[in-house]
Amino acid sequence: MYLIDKAFEFCYGHRVWTQTLDGRFSDNLRCACRHLHGHEGRAHVFLEGPYLNAHGMVTDFRHLEWLKKWLNEFVDHQFIIDRNDPLFPILFPIEKCTMHPANVEGENGESILAGWLLSYSDKLDNHMQELFEGVLVVDFPPTSEHLCKWLHDLVTFKMKPLGVKVKRVDWYETPKSRSSYRV
Repeated sequence: MYLIDKAFEFCYGHRVWTQTLDGRFSDNLRCACRHLHGHEGRAHVFLEGPYLNAHGMVTDFRHLEWLKKWLNEFVDHQFIIDRNDPLFPILFPIEKCTMHPANVEGENGESILAGWLLSYSDKLDNHMQELFEGVLVVDFPPTSEHLCKWLHDLVTFKMKPLGVKVKRVDWYETPKSRSSYRV
């Protein structure tokens, strides 16, 4: 097998409302990730193939440019929140906004749902509009484990027409904290 990889850097915020700690491992059960907070993140995508194409590659790295653009638009400097988070309706009252799909588009018009973006009523002041514009709503607690599986699924969908397999995706929440998802 041949293996190539590419890394992408971005900043994002999230809240892991499901976080709990086991007292057998810590005397400080303060669940910091339950607070609104941010990270300097990085995603590392590994692609593999059993053979090289006619150009001597697994695939061209430029075939991942869509991912860089997508991460810049939908993840970088965004707040990722689970729509099932009990604070979601308090922080982002649905009567003041509408949720629109944030999809990854495929080759033949098909798409895969990656989450939702919020749009706002025109009657909101600029600060409230900025709040709603900086949110990506997902259908899972945005832990690093869930986020790397989510990204793996999106890249797998997009790479399928090229016959390239996504071997692994790493999601770095910090430079020293990483989750991996692999097939």
